[in-house]
Amino acid sequence: MRRCAVAVAVAATCLLLTAGCSASGGVGAGSGDSAATTLDVSAAASLKKTFTAIADEFEEQHDGVTVRLSFDGSSTLANQIRQGAPADVFASADEKNMDKLGDLAIAPEVFATNTLVIVTAPGNPRGIRSFADLNKPDVTTVVCQSAQPCGAATETVERNTGITVDAASEEQSVSAVLTKVTTGQADAGVVYVTDARGAGDKVATVTDPAFAAVVNSYPIATLTGAGDVELGTRFLELVLGVDGQRILRDDGFGAP
Repeated sequence: MRRCAVAVAVAATCLLLTAGCSASGGVGAGSGDSAATTLDVSAAASLKKTFTAIADEFEEQHDGVTVRLSFDGSSTLANQIRQGAPADVFASADEKNMDKLGDLAIAPEVFATNTLVIVTAPGNPRGIRSFADLNKPDVTTVVCQSAQPCGAATETVERNTGITVDAASEEQSVSAVLTKVTTGQADAGVVYVTDARGAGDKVATVTDPAFAAVVNSYPIATLTGAGDVELGTRFLELVLGVDGQRILRDDGFGAP
């Protein structure tokens, strides 16, 4: 009988240690989420600042959940997901790259919009005043690859204006374009308004009337085969809800 009593006591202790002390606010306290759960979110490079903030808020709301973020060009991320890279949620900078996933993406919803702008060194030393000025002989310009949303948008502006930018390089992401300008490797680059805003006084900005006609819509979706579809859906609800939209709006994104 004594052995049985000891066994019961040990089992009870193990259960308490495994579950955590919910009364003291430990892992899983009142959230209903499993301990040490990871949510994999792949997001366009232009979403780095906003989705980092949204992920922090999500983790605060869900005890024991870690949001693992992966940022890159939308085309690159879509290809990685199709090849089996782990992802529960995908946020693209355009609908074209979301469409590449086909049935892998569950009911995508547009959550934000964005437009282009030209960035230069502070003070705009090359005197760039328009999209056409990117072809001035003394200006080194960089743009995104056409497969990426920022590059596709730039190509649309080129078609609309009849002006083809003679770019020194085509980068894999909008953040790479911005880096080339802020580090002095290029005189000018075409990025999103939100990226320019995030760079602050590291860049000067130049707009062109042609940019207003080219608006990128950003869709988000949970993915089939996700480890926790319900948790991914909650992340989407945060992005699409009041708090997520506030974070996006504060960073310069337009409404869906």
